[in-house]
Amino acid sequence: MGYSDCITPPVIQRNILENPGWYTQYTPYQPEIAQGRLEALLNFQTMVIDLTGLEIANASLLDEATAAAEAMTMSYGLHKGKAKAFWVSEACHPQTIDVIQTRAKPQGIEVIVGNHQTFEFDPPIFGALLQYPATDGTIYNYQEFIQRAHEAGALVTMAADLLSLTLLKPPGELGADIAVGNTQRFGVPLGYGGPHAAYFATKETYKRQIPGRLVGVSKDVSGRPALRLALQTREQHIRRDKATSNICTAQVLLAVMASMYAIYHGPEGLYQIADRIHQRTATLAEGLQQLGYEVGTPFFDTLRVEVGDRAEEILERAIAHRINLRRVGDRAIGISLDETTSEPDLLHLFKVFLKGETPHFTPSTLSPRPSFQIPVAHQRTTPYLTHPVFHRYRSETELLRYMNRLQAKDLSLTTAMIPLGSCTMKLNATAEMIPISWPEFAQIHPFAPLEQTQGYQTLFQQLEQMLSEITGFSGISLQPNAGSQGEYTGLLVIRQYHEQRGEGHRHICLIPESAHGTNPASAVMAGMEVVPIVCDEEAILM
Repeated sequence: MGYSDCITPPVIQRNILENPGWYTQYTPYQPEIAQGRLEALLNFQTMVIDLTGLEIANASLLDEATAAAEAMTMSYGLHKGKAKAFWVSEACHPQTIDVIQTRAKPQGIEVIVGNHQTFEFDPPIFGALLQYPATDGTIYNYQEFIQRAHEAGALVTMAADLLSLTLLKPPGELGADIAVGNTQRFGVPLGYGGPHAAYFATKETYKRQIPGRLVGVSKDVSGRPALRLALQTREQHIRRDKATSNICTAQVLLAVMASMYAIYHGPEGLYQIADRIHQRTATLAEGLQQLGYEVGTPFFDTLRVEVGDRAEEILERAIAHRINLRRVGDRAIGISLDETTSEPDLLHLFKVFLKGETPHFTPSTLSPRPSFQIPVAHQRTTPYLTHPVFHRYRSETELLRYMNRLQAKDLSLTTAMIPLGSCTMKLNATAEMIPISWPEFAQIHPFAPLEQTQGYQTLFQQLEQMLSEITGFSGISLQPNAGSQGEYTGLLVIRQYHEQRGEGHRHICLIPESAHGTNPASAVMAGMEVVPIVCDEEAILM
């Protein structure tokens, strides 16, 4: 469902995630004090461009689901026709579909959820969203659908597993206009769902509409190479209610970690990790078929196993083996493997599906059939991560020195106070940061059963209670993962309040001219009309 356990290289964990020189850095609005992070983010953009096969990428977003919603909004803004409907594949992750539907309603966008193999492009749509591979693990060839969508005047977004793109034909080669997804499995712990950096890539033609920030190479006053935010297309302080997005920050720390993971492994290492995961998934499929189960194909790392009326007993047996599986409908089970999956894990899975008994084979004696491998039509043939930065630091010592050089080019709490940037982690005490790398916190999947996450639930309840006492409010939401998302959530609550009182016509939002640029952008996203309030020179309302 878009999240995978992974191995954080210790050199990255110690020197990025646990290092106040990185985790307290100022959000890079000011390039002259953020050259180190800007270079790391430029590496992130390069990684995303190469793997997706598209021409331009931003310096990360907040999560896959909201990145998909940003793609919907961008497609809507680019559409020249009268279509008001956005089509979403039923094979997308369910949380992505939910967020799309929530974000579409205030803007009057109709969301159509359906099957890409049967959709006839009636009614007309301005955009479409596909999952690659699908949420049940199936790899579809979307080229014909994408071609038909383009003929209908719609833009196509593909939500793609970034690691799978080392083996699979990338979205850009399939004809997609936008690619979005999660970079979590590039060395970032699960952390019960976040924070994780999303990626967003598109065609050069649409660079003025891309949400978030884009790092570019420029020159300083002395003519030396320098980095800056070349296209800060949020440009909210200029465009205000005309801004295409309210995103004003991103998961910079996690984007840096993901980029360093790619640098640490290089293209050969990433390929080996992806190939090993796929081969173990093929071994699992071969064994399950020998046990009499039907397995969906083709796949990368996730299997849909048809189990008939045995789903409940298999799921209960899996829990007894300390394994979480996914229920897919009433008669199927989903299994996803990852970088941490071992042969003993496969043997445990075989026992789960064999009523607890040991099978007559072992993972090492199984030989996956060629039909389980990724079909030629789906295989990637183009190179990726060709820039020297992904080949230069092949030892831990060299990578350590590189990260330290970048850190020295930045302002962080280790060198000075940081007066701005409410969404940064600058105020987190060391005592708060230590637990984030503990397995008890870091290695829990966001969709783990609630009875397995009682510690997290206690933390949430205590935090909600404390925030309620501090603010004086009776209800607290911990869901927004940025200040911009918090204000947007608040405006949605206001909108819903008026609708429930039968006053849905109240859609005007008063915003001081001195307010942060995200404010009018958020109001427009919430379906409101912005009326600016004039301020004097000291930003006092007049």
